[in-house]
Amino acid sequence: MYNRGIRGATTVEQNDREEIYVATEELAAEMIRRNAVDPELVSNVWITVTHDLDAAFPAVAIRKQPGWDFVPLMCAMEIPVEGSLPRCIRLMIQVNTGKGQREIQHVYQRGAVVLRPDLAK
Repeated sequence: MYNRGIRGATTVEQNDREEIYVATEELAAEMIRRNAVDPELVSNVWITVTHDLDAAFPAVAIRKQPGWDFVPLMCAMEIPVEGSLPRCIRLMIQVNTGKGQREIQHVYQRGAVVLRPDLAK
């Protein structure tokens, strides 16, 4: 088993609580599905948002996933670099898995596809 990071990102149209929850839940669900993530094997999840998103804690949406009640989640604000993608939510799920680095399926949705078009599916 290895401790691997699964990356993901998405965007929202506006700084709205429900929109942040929906986008985060969709992103987390797809990351979990594509990588067959068992929450018992997750060490932690980092969630970052750009400085223009402060209407909600995205971690609330991840808690909606079955079995994720006790997984440590941490929300943080991204460094506000000029020209960065606006209204962006990023996730890093750290999981113990037998998968190699190249087998991990990272997920980029909505406007965040521009961040890693080589990984977007």
